[in-house]
Amino acid sequence: MVKPFVPELVYVEPRAMEYPLAKELTSKFENMGIEIRETTSHNQVRNIPGDNHFQRYRNAKSTLVLGIRKTLKFDTSKPSAEYAIPFVTGCMGHCHYCYLQTTMGDKPYIRTYVNLDDIFASADHYINDRAPEPTRFEASCTSDIVGVDHLTHTLKRAIEYFGQSEHGKLRFVTKFAHVDHLLDANHNGRTRFRFSINNNHIIKYFEPGTSKLQDRIQAAVKVAEAGYPLGFIIAPIYLHEGWREGYQEMMEKLEQALPAFAKKDLTFEMIQHRFTKPAKRVIQKNYPMTKLELDESKRKWKWGRYGIGKYIYTDQEQEDIKDTLGHFIETYFPEARLEYFT
Repeated sequence: MVKPFVPELVYVEPRAMEYPLAKELTSKFENMGIEIRETTSHNQVRNIPGDNHFQRYRNAKSTLVLGIRKTLKFDTSKPSAEYAIPFVTGCMGHCHYCYLQTTMGDKPYIRTYVNLDDIFASADHYINDRAPEPTRFEASCTSDIVGVDHLTHTLKRAIEYFGQSEHGKLRFVTKFAHVDHLLDANHNGRTRFRFSINNNHIIKYFEPGTSKLQDRIQAAVKVAEAGYPLGFIIAPIYLHEGWREGYQEMMEKLEQALPAFAKKDLTFEMIQHRFTKPAKRVIQKNYPMTKLELDESKRKWKWGRYGIGKYIYTDQEQEDIKDTLGHFIETYFPEARLEYFT
């Protein structure tokens, strides 16, 4: 099993220490013997150790910044939720295809926000504007928050906060199995706990540093037994030799492991592999030995968000994906709901 993340270096932004969470975390990290440095701003994080780009990149992935979320206007998060709620940016995983490759640039450190009450207050404004319609918040647009939450418990606080909300709901997704501290949270059924799953070929070659499929499935069983609404994101759906057999094996393992009651209120989301030209450059720089197929000539070009085009599978391949995985979902989980394919 992948060990829970522990930072090798921690930076603290000056005003962060005005908040109890930052004081609590710095005390915890001091007791763990982790080096703590001050920084004037997360943009000024310097001197991440390493003799070359690869060492600095990997060391940055082991660096945690305690900061303040200043921008409290939330981005939209279609199709998974109405809004993205920002608790953490960056991720300790090394998934070759991840879009955070480009958004995080050359500073892929993890930044956790300590001004939680400000974030919750902003969420309340969005909830009140839409009430009595429910408002869903996605907590994993810019990170895999579960990967760091065993240290910060930010997510646990958020789960309990939304557990008391009349019209707000929380959603997040993870590739990590370190969920034990979340099992006793007072979620009141208002948080959908989702796992990103994929077949063993993709996890082995493209998702280093994350939990294995069997560990994710075992964690999902724990989550279901704790009463959370459960979901799975199959992403990225990636075509490789034997992909149909790989995904069928994945679904068989999932069906065999989940208790019957967990299959009644179950959601699936399907996201095909895609990439942009800037992402391709960054991926090949950070992971020059990757086996990821990034040949534009084999893909369909699609106009993307923020004016950047992305390369997706051809129409025929997309139909094949939808038919094949849709059939597996109907076969193994006939009561489940497929929320979208994109």
